[in-house]
Amino acid sequence: MNSLETYSKLIEKEISTFSFPLHPQNLYDPLRYFMTLGGKRMRPMLTLMSAKLFQKTEKESISAALAVELFHNFSLIHDDIMDDAPLRRAKQTVHEKWNTNIAILSGDVLFVKAYEQICNNPPHLIPELLNVFNRTAIEVCEGQQMDMDFETRNDVTSEEYIEMIRLKTSVLLGCALEMGAIIGETSIENRKALYDFGVHLGIAFQIQDDLLDLYGNPEKVGKQVGGDVLANKKTLLSILAKSLASVEQQQKLNSLQKETNQKEKLTQTISIFESLNVQEHCKQEMTKHYSHAMNALRSISTNESYQELEELAEYLFHRDY
Repeated sequence: MNSLETYSKLIEKEISTFSFPLHPQNLYDPLRYFMTLGGKRMRPMLTLMSAKLFQKTEKESISAALAVELFHNFSLIHDDIMDDAPLRRAKQTVHEKWNTNIAILSGDVLFVKAYEQICNNPPHLIPELLNVFNRTAIEVCEGQQMDMDFETRNDVTSEEYIEMIRLKTSVLLGCALEMGAIIGETSIENRKALYDFGVHLGIAFQIQDDLLDLYGNPEKVGKQVGGDVLANKKTLLSILAKSLASVEQQQKLNSLQKETNQKEKLTQTISIFESLNVQEHCKQEMTKHYSHAMNALRSISTNESYQELEELAEYLFHRDY
């Protein structure tokens, strides 16, 4: 998509102009490092596209877009600490390159920088932007806590899992779009439609991630196939498998969690998943949320075309990496 590349270049250019102080070096060097690691920049794109629906220029919406991106990167730095992740975008994570305490503090600075960007908007819009942003920030933390709680539970339902990814991942997409709508000073109905579009698109996006982890091309996905299975991570695939499995299959899935032979663990798990048609069940759930997203998008009242958002949704839904 040419428009995606245009938005991406604009956002990267804006990020490159961030001026972090030189001292304390161990506080700001990690931010200079982390903010240049790249990424899809999908969330700020959504803000720019949303505002454009209501005749607002990129200059008028860029601060709100950057606020969302700064918050997203803050959450990634802290998530990497909690997950003890060594790599982010094939580079060392901040807590690995420096240390955990530095990563916590540096992440906190990005959170504050997000608020600075919100304050760059017209004064009469700031209260509503803060309302949406603050609500979303709390929900993302709630989703992260749910995800951590799931690690010690064996009775997680598919409904609970969908709620967790709604909070941890999807509400920030909804926030990005609603903030663009606030900049556009459009109706409450349009704001809600754009928010719902983002939330349902985000849920479909995360389910797609679950599927790609196990069934994707490793060269395109950029990581080991079946990483979630090998780590005994709860995904919609594993949760649905347990709910659909016979007693014997449930026992086998439980024993496979302790299997040390990675190839055997993957082969046998996939075999059980296929016998239960789990992949198709996940695709049906993903398609349901994608349909909800597109219905919400098409309910928006605007004189501008929402083709860019439609194309982005289509791109995300059919991606193979």
